[in-house]
Amino acid sequence: MGSIDKQNNTPQLLNRLRMRQVALMLAIEERQTLRAAAAELGLTQPAATKMLHELEDALGQPLFERVGRRLQRNEAGERVLAYFRSLRGNIEALNRELGELRHGSAGRLVIGSIMAASPGRLTQALLQLKKELPLLEVEVAVDTSDRLLAQLQEGVLEVVLGRMTTAAGEDCSFRVIDDESLAVIVGNEHPLLGEQPISFQALQAYGWVLQPPGSPMRALIEQEFRENCIPLPRGLIETGSILTTMNLVRSSDMVGVIPQTVAEINAAHGMLHILPYRMRRKLEAYGSLVRKDRPISRAAQRFLELLHRPGEAAAESKRSPKQ
Repeated sequence: MGSIDKQNNTPQLLNRLRMRQVALMLAIEERQTLRAAAAELGLTQPAATKMLHELEDALGQPLFERVGRRLQRNEAGERVLAYFRSLRGNIEALNRELGELRHGSAGRLVIGSIMAASPGRLTQALLQLKKELPLLEVEVAVDTSDRLLAQLQEGVLEVVLGRMTTAAGEDCSFRVIDDESLAVIVGNEHPLLGEQPISFQALQAYGWVLQPPGSPMRALIEQEFRENCIPLPRGLIETGSILTTMNLVRSSDMVGVIPQTVAEINAAHGMLHILPYRMRRKLEAYGSLVRKDRPISRAAQRFLELLHRPGEAAAESKRSPKQ
């Protein structure tokens, strides 16, 4: 019976909810105080207070607790804000698409990708997409899956090539591309070069460069330490940048862990060495992720088609477009 009541309340909530209230919630998050949020929106503080009370009344529960002069969100406030952030992302995406239609442009596609996807699938799909849509503007952000998915949730990114995380939950559609082995890398003058085999214990004599906590790669590496009954080393350098990881190990005796595909390409060019130590587990499969509640652009749809049909993308990218 409760679920029926919630469904019946939705039209009423849509009638009472105003975009100005959404903007106020987002401004409070950014400015931290109601006074500053009101000033940003050109409201008096009493008007902002009234608007906030009307929003809480429409939702049927308070969203904030007062802590001194600050407003601290309660659990309901956190959930409402998460939905309002998503709503802002949807509106930004809509505004971009309408602007592109107005100006007759091919549009803009903003993609997030983990490093593992970049050498193969991502490159081929983008090359073919640009041949089909030469005026399309494309931006590619490279980071860890957890950070990319946060940007997907907020509407900054339209498509992510990464790994599903718990935070993504049921909000995202996920299509598998491939799994990924990890490689332990060192510089070209490292003392361990030439030793066969190499134990995990032997690696502990050197410093480590690892991804920050929260990323799937870091979780797998921590599991490797636990299964070898070795505590995580102190004095880590933590970075989400694989390029920074490679630069650090090339200039020192430090040890790094990066995706096998990336390591093999750089090793083939003499940039680094892969040690003969095999991690016990592979990373979970990575794939494409899009929001379920947000329509994607035509450019994003075509990009996903090419991404999941690598044979077509590779073949087409070698041919010139028909005149």
